[in-house]
Amino acid sequence: MEKLRFGILSTSSIAPRFIKGVQAAENCEASALASRSLEKAREKAALWNVPRACGSYEELLSSDEIDAAYVAMINSEHYRYAKMALEHGKHVLCEKPFTLSARESRELFALAREKKLFIMEAQKVLFLPVIQKLKELIRSGALGEVKMADFSSSFDPGYNSWFFDPEKGGGPLYGNAIYSLQLMQYLFDCRVTDWSGLCTRSRTSVENQFSLSMLMENGLLFTNKTSTAVTTSHTAYLYGEKGYAEIPDYWKARKAILHYPDREPVILEFPCEHELMYEVIHMEQCIRKGLTESPVMTETMTVNAIKILNAIQKSWIA
Repeated sequence: MEKLRFGILSTSSIAPRFIKGVQAAENCEASALASRSLEKAREKAALWNVPRACGSYEELLSSDEIDAAYVAMINSEHYRYAKMALEHGKHVLCEKPFTLSARESRELFALAREKKLFIMEAQKVLFLPVIQKLKELIRSGALGEVKMADFSSSFDPGYNSWFFDPEKGGGPLYGNAIYSLQLMQYLFDCRVTDWSGLCTRSRTSVENQFSLSMLMENGLLFTNKTSTAVTTSHTAYLYGEKGYAEIPDYWKARKAILHYPDREPVILEFPCEHELMYEVIHMEQCIRKGLTESPVMTETMTVNAIKILNAIQKSWIA
């Protein structure tokens, strides 16, 4: 079987983690890396063991040495380069947020269908073994009916100079709220129907922390608290009628702890060195089957999420 050859658009901080994930996937390879600077592309390609370096994204997408493009530049550039990749006949894995509008997202999925190419929003959390196991347990009723959930995260965005630029899609809302939103859509197979939220702002007017409440169509209420100003617990909790699940570092989870009132906690552990490999493997398998859309991370989920985040951000500006 020939390996699926990935071209990586960007030398951003997530790029080396993605490359390691590709290299850990048996039937995939990282074939080329692009930056706006050939010198930087060559430097990083050598460092990350990628055989070819390109001095522009257009050069990489024009190459017949790649089959799929991983779009990982700043948020405002996702739509442009995902579309360019499709127009050059490449399958696409695009970092979250997939685009900054529902219209752009729908357009990309429609173009992928027209071209008979695969496209997906990168959402590693859905494909992690511990999350797969949690979904199985939730369906089996191991926690009883889950009625409430809570997500907490924080990070230092200082290494990303664009992060607080509103013109570039900056801010933790698009970058981090989407993890919990997509995870809840996936775990419970239903959508969010109502939401509200508050934020504080950085000196550039982009939010630097927020607190959201969301109601799902099954009656489940969940919150997300994310900050770039303080350090939070980096944990998710799913509260059911029989017990609750604790998920440390939920966006890259390796374990979950099940808590019950009448017995000792149950620890589920799924160690892995490169957590992005699971979404890579899923994409590769979908492409082998001739799919244009993932049955897991669907167009509907992508569009629903960005519509909600757009509405929340609009309410903060009003």
